Amino acid sequence: MRKSLKAGLILGLLILVGLTPAWAKQCAAAETSLRYFPAGSIYDYRWKLLELALAHTEKTDGPARLTPYAEDVTQNRGVFLLQSGAIDVIALGTNGEREEKLLPIKIDILRGLVGFRLLIIRSADQASIGLMDDQSLRKQLMFGLNSQWADLPIMRANGFSVTTSSSYENLFEMLAASRFDAFPRGLNEARRELDERKATFPQLSIEKTKALYFPFPIYYWVNKSNTALAGRIERGLRLSLADGSFRKLFESYHATEIAAVKREKRQVIHLDNPLLPAATEPPDTSWWWPESAHSH
Repeated sequence: MRKSLKAGLILGLLILVGLTPAWAKQCAAAETSLRYFPAGSIYDYRWKLLELALAHTEKTDGPARLTPYAEDVTQNRGVFLLQSGAIDVIALGTNGEREEKLLPIKIDILRGLVGFRLLIIRSADQASIGLMDDQSLRKQLMFGLNSQWADLPIMRANGFSVTTSSSYENLFEMLAASRFDAFPRGLNEARRELDERKATFPQLSIEKTKALYFPFPIYYWVNKSNTALAGRIERGLRLSLADGSFRKLFESYHATEIAAVKREKRQVIHLDNPLLPAATEPPDTSWWWPESAHSH
């Protein structure tokens, strides 16, 4: 009896030892694959930051790999695909409708930067727009925006005249063709977008004297039922805030813009954001916008 028991134990140990390397390898290979939206160069920072957050939680939650959603879809379609499970995480601005449909991780990943809008204009209009006050901007200029962007109702609620297109690229063509006068773009977007299109639209430039600002936090969003992923992202972001790596990444991606805000003396026109859900924390802009520059 004792002999057979001993033999059984030895056999069991041999099987276990034999299986362990393969089993360990299998466990190590099991990584979470996450499809994200939106993709493109102006969104690179958003996904580098998510990679950082996921790396901070790798020990407890395992490795994760990010892949862009393959098709170029509109924001509304992106929200629908997140709800249906075809996309795992999106990074967009907040409003009441999105907060009802999706689960936000309420840490503003861009520290208010996207709400600071520079105006892309035709270079020929530089002098005339430079002389306008904020009321003249509302009365005399036509602005252009994508019909699905969250800042469209914000601009209209603040008395600006806006025409729209459902195509982002088309907006540059419309501006060049004088279909409207100014294209407001986030501080982190405007210069890069113009640089990428210099050859196609040499007649466009950034207006030199003004900026618009409205509170517009950008969050990561997941499916309402995916509380585990939401929890992991939040933990990772808080850990990266605590060790300074979040800020370091933010500053490395936006160094040119941060330097420009400190150097340029712009008239900043503050707008209300009626779309902000109640109790939304105002963005903390202290990483990039000196308090002394918050002038109306």
